[in-house]
Amino acid sequence: MTDAHWHLIVNHLPVLGVPFGAALLGLGLLRSQVALQRAALGVLILAGVAAGVAYLTGEPAEHALEALRALGPRPESLIEAHEEAALAATVMTGVLALAAGLGLWRLQRGSAGRAWMAGTLTLALIATLALGWVATLGGRISHPEIRPSAPVGTATAPVGTATAPLDDN
Repeated sequence: MTDAHWHLIVNHLPVLGVPFGAALLGLGLLRSQVALQRAALGVLILAGVAAGVAYLTGEPAEHALEALRALGPRPESLIEAHEEAALAATVMTGVLALAAGLGLWRLQRGSAGRAWMAGTLTLALIATLALGWVATLGGRISHPEIRPSAPVGTATAPVGTATAPLDDN
């Protein structure tokens, strides 16, 4: 497998893991179930680790794209926007993983309160939004059909999704 393959595989883990962990944590808080909260915190820790791995595999994936220039251009502005957003989301998800780890430690000591868990849930919801934006930007690199500037009605954009006018000629 190439570096690009690893990046594409691993980057889905935080994008799906953080909202799943947030949902579990929210349910655990609503039901006051410590076991569910523990499971959620474990998922959030794993998602944080996966976010770091996804970020570290991003640069090699970019180099793999550069080697494939013959297959079509990859706009540098899209890659740069994705890379910058990924750094911010990775840091945010790392902070979330630390909060989740401290939450697990506090649960073991019997001192984790609802406020800590609610704060961790809030971080998870914010990280979910950030990761969703990073995923959207990443998708635009290799999927021109989701770029807002694709011509309407072409093979690269479904009708009604782009800003370019339709040519009647």
